[in-house]
Amino acid sequence: MVYFSYIHIIVNRMDSEATQDTAHKAMPVQTQSNPFIIPGAILIGFGLIAAAIYFSGGGTTLAPTANQPLAAAPEAVTEAIRAVDENDHIRGNPNAPIVIVEYSDFDCPFCKNFHETMNSILTDYGATGQVAWVYRQFPIEQLHPNAPKIALASECVASIGGNDAFWKFSDLVFGERGVNEPTNMTQIANYAEQSGANKAEFEACLASDEMQSLVEEDFNDGVAAGIQGTPHSIVLVGGQQGTISGAQPYEAVKQIVETLLSQIEGASTE
Repeated sequence: MVYFSYIHIIVNRMDSEATQDTAHKAMPVQTQSNPFIIPGAILIGFGLIAAAIYFSGGGTTLAPTANQPLAAAPEAVTEAIRAVDENDHIRGNPNAPIVIVEYSDFDCPFCKNFHETMNSILTDYGATGQVAWVYRQFPIEQLHPNAPKIALASECVASIGGNDAFWKFSDLVFGERGVNEPTNMTQIANYAEQSGANKAEFEACLASDEMQSLVEEDFNDGVAAGIQGTPHSIVLVGGQQGTISGAQPYEAVKQIVETLLSQIEGASTE
């Protein structure tokens, strides 16, 4: 087995929706009875953070390159998430050696950026079967009031049109708005139809809230794992788990993937 320790990437910007700017602080915090409300203590005190990916296990520490200095290790490693299975939304080869599980919020501006990053990663590594991308729901209603409904809509699309329809819908939601713009809720049904879902069936599904339990399952799994903001991605390699915090740019994620692939290849030749 290959064991990975630390790969760290310094980030010189706020790259997680757990980080609150002035606009976010002005938003009212809703009651804790809502299933998509994160306890207030989790949302307080995040500033400019050095994002890191950490792999538990043993083995050696990966040496930093000249342009990739090591950052301080995070205070807590994310707890184990539930195993990926056929009920997940998977883009790419489900049996890929590297699986990136993203917990995301459809109205999060940083999630839009990371969605573009991951689409590029899948273009480069998905066709060859090296990387798979799993999307899980983590709508933070304090910051984005419409996020839970969009999450429900995406699950309705998936239930009607299948996995491909889910990903088409996701691409439309993220692609049809600006980084700092909320999703145009009047277009949700149109996005569903463009993705391959029957519009009448979609509207009936959305009105029934029948997908609520699926969204809550993802959200609660993320909270239990210690996830504090979006996007938050878990990297699964050979039974080990690592964390990518925030909206890392394409080059950073590419470097992580290349490093892991080289170690996997090296281990297979030993």
